[in-house]
Amino acid sequence: MNFQPFARGEASAITVSELNRHAKQLLEQGFPLMWIAGEISNFTRAASGHWYFTLKDSNAQVRCAMFRHKSLYLDWQPANGMQVEVRALVTLYEQRGEFQLTVENLRRSGLGALYEAFEKLKVRLGQEGLFDEARKQVLPSFPQQIGIVTSPAAAALRDVLTTLRRRMPGIPVVLYPVPVQGEGAGAKIAAALGVAAQRRECDVLILCRGGGSIEDLWAFNEEAVARAIAASPIPVICGVGHETDFTIADFIADRRAPTPTAAAEMVSPNRVDLAHRLLGVKSRLLRQLAQTVEQRMQQLDYLARRLIHPVERLAMRQAHLVQLRRRYAQAASHALADKSWRLEQHIQRLRAVAPNIPGELARLESLSGRLQRAVNQRLAVHQADLHRLESHLQHLDPQAVFERGFSMVQNARGAIVRDSQALTIGENVRITYAQGKSLAQILELE
Repeated sequence: MNFQPFARGEASAITVSELNRHAKQLLEQGFPLMWIAGEISNFTRAASGHWYFTLKDSNAQVRCAMFRHKSLYLDWQPANGMQVEVRALVTLYEQRGEFQLTVENLRRSGLGALYEAFEKLKVRLGQEGLFDEARKQVLPSFPQQIGIVTSPAAAALRDVLTTLRRRMPGIPVVLYPVPVQGEGAGAKIAAALGVAAQRRECDVLILCRGGGSIEDLWAFNEEAVARAIAASPIPVICGVGHETDFTIADFIADRRAPTPTAAAEMVSPNRVDLAHRLLGVKSRLLRQLAQTVEQRMQQLDYLARRLIHPVERLAMRQAHLVQLRRRYAQAASHALADKSWRLEQHIQRLRAVAPNIPGELARLESLSGRLQRAVNQRLAVHQADLHRLESHLQHLDPQAVFERGFSMVQNARGAIVRDSQALTIGENVRITYAQGKSLAQILELE
């Protein structure tokens, strides 16, 4: 690695600041971010919240600094004499020219194997597709019963129950008691999840416990627990530890909650919010109903002006028939008068030419008889047509249909119902009979 400042020549001098700055660059570029083991000594916490301490072993020591935005993620307090492992960047504090480590993360010694096991299991389960979002179940919006898998003595249980009681006290809760840390805790948690899945008495399960170290939460990193969560037919929400704690159960659960309280909030609807939403929906429904009623009333008035009652329509048809009968009678009378006038003309002409009076009279009498018969036949034909038309009109008369026992069904909009599929259960209808009307409600459709 070339050190550019010395390229000025042997006679050129650099400042101490330049030296320290380039030394810092060389250290940070030459050493990767790594884990370093040692013992804590001279631990101090500044007013700013930053931590300063010395990391040492039997032969050497190095100064360390862990800044506040990094130390906030630790759920335990370091102390002098602790054996720890730091994940740090090798650097130089320029102002003093002191070699030091900038600590990114801190863990107790011996946790490296746990972290390694955690990562291996995480990779293996991820390759099997158990972390895929596609296989995860949707949490019910309104669960009928909620199951909680945790220790009866856990503070997390009290937090969950308090939250559920506050948000929706009417939801029943079933507790599946298990130890949440210690030897055999993972197997018991997996067994409890299996029991809950077998009973199928809950719509959603909350797997929870409070925060702790990686050893305290290790039961939730065991493969048996992961497999039990993946096999559960009931949606599982995992609320283990604090927001910064992650376990295998968090990755494989259908939903991860940062805290047990948050898990309870995710599975339970808020009755206050629901009440506000219901009031809003009620207000919108009432407004819409009022607008619909007003529109239907206006539409009814418009249709009422256009509607002609069947009795009125029948009266119009009867008046038309009377007019047709009068016109037929007048036409027949005019035809008879015309024939009579023409006959008289012929008689006059015959008289003028002195015809054979007896013969012509006989012929005239014969023609008169034929004419009378033709007129009568023509009148009979027209009378038959008139009776036929009147019979058709009587068949089309709705009142006659009603008199035979039929009735007319109209829906709430006034439309005539011809198909039962156009009706719905509970719908109000109007029935018209030969005498009177009635209102009815649909109870069954066939």
